Amino acid sequence: MRRTVQFQAAERAPQQGHQPEPLRTEFGFELPRGYVDESGTVHRNGMMRLATARDELVPLRDDRVRENSAYLSVVLISRVVTRIGTVEDIHPGVIEDLFASDLAFLQDFYRRINAEGHTRAAVTCPSCQEEFAVDLAGGRLGES
Repeated sequence: MRRTVQFQAAERAPQQGHQPEPLRTEFGFELPRGYVDESGTVHRNGMMRLATARDELVPLRDDRVRENSAYLSVVLISRVVTRIGTVEDIHPGVIEDLFASDLAFLQDFYRRINAEGHTRAAVTCPSCQEEFAVDLAGGRLGES
């Protein structure tokens, strides 16, 4: 005897007066130091999109990654960053030219939006020990 089971996507019914929140696929960021282009212009604000499975698989076939596994993050970040300032042609060469602190920032930002689904981080004030959340995609300290 053969059984057939049908699966349907489960959708949460929106609560009265509340619309379901749309899936956010792009996130803005501000680099700590900024990308300096060939003319000396500093670009700090940018956009990163959510990664797809392909974004994580394609770099594994890249010869540069095969030779040096540390290059994986450069290729991966170049695939998901869509813009830094006015620079829209983001390729591994652009990511290579970032300051190390900016690359580390983008690696953490990538992890947060793809694994955790948000850009907030819990922090503790070193002076008063009060805990609060900051938005890594937000502006500079003290700005609202």
